[in-house]
Amino acid sequence: MMKYSKIWLAMTMILPWATAPLLGKKTFKRYLPAGIFIALMVRLTNVVAKRRKWWWWYETLHPRLSGVIPFMLGPFFVGSIWILKWTYGKFFRYLAVNMAFDSMFTYVVVPYLTKFGVASLVRMTKMQLMYVFTFLALILYVFQFLYQNIVVYKWRLKKLE
Repeated sequence: MMKYSKIWLAMTMILPWATAPLLGKKTFKRYLPAGIFIALMVRLTNVVAKRRKWWWWYETLHPRLSGVIPFMLGPFFVGSIWILKWTYGKFFRYLAVNMAFDSMFTYVVVPYLTKFGVASLVRMTKMQLMYVFTFLALILYVFQFLYQNIVVYKWRLKKLE
C-alpha cells in the first residue's frame, strides 16, 4: 500500500481539477480569490502545525515540497469554490456542508492517510482537527463576504463613474 502513496497524493491533487470545468467560468472567476485565500491559509496552518507537531507528513510528491501541497491545491482549493457556489449567501447551509465535508475528511480520509503512510495526526485529536477546519471555514466565509461586499462593490462603483 505504501508504494502507491505518491500516486494517491497526485490523484488527490488532480481529481478535483477534473470537476473545475463544471463550475463554469463565471463562478470560477467569482470565487477564485477565495480559493487562493483558503489555499494560503491551509499552507499557513500547515507551517504552524509542523512547528507544534500537530500532524506529520511522511510522503511528498517532491522532496522540497510539503505533503500538504496536493491537498492545498486540490480538494481545499477546488472544493472551497464548489462549496461557495452551492451555499454562499446561506450561512448555516454553508456551515453544515463544510462540516459534512470536513467530518468526512477527518474521520474517513485521515485514517487512510495514516494507513498508506502519507500523514498522521501527532499532537492533535480528530476533534481538534475539526475545530481547525471549522475555523478555516469561518475565515473563508468572512473573506468571501468582505471581498464580495467591499472589493467588488468598489470596482462596480468605479466602473459606473
